[in-house]
Amino acid sequence: MAQLSSPPNPDAFNTLVWDIVRMIPRGKVASYGQIAKMIPPPAGVDADTYLEFGGLWVSGAVASCPDDVPWQRVINSKGEISERNGLEARRHKLLLDDEGVLFNVRGRIDMKKYGWNGKIK
Repeated sequence: MAQLSSPPNPDAFNTLVWDIVRMIPRGKVASYGQIAKMIPPPAGVDADTYLEFGGLWVSGAVASCPDDVPWQRVINSKGEISERNGLEARRHKLLLDDEGVLFNVRGRIDMKKYGWNGKIK
């Protein structure tokens, strides 16, 4: 399987990701993988490859999103904040706290309570 550090058309993929993230309601969160599953594999990328890399591509899109995208509402599948360069975990947590999203003593978010079901109100 080829190593794909980014989708074939990053601009188009990122735009799809950002549009989905904009739909996540205040006080709800979604995982990178959940968002990837909402987007069909890009042309030329088989389903298995997309399954492996889609969440990483979503992560990259979220990391480079415009100011109007509520990036703080995207977390990893464990219900945790994924730390990376340029993304402060403390700020991430404060933004979610401000929306009423609570973390347990292990630093995780209850996805059953705060997870977005992917539906628009």
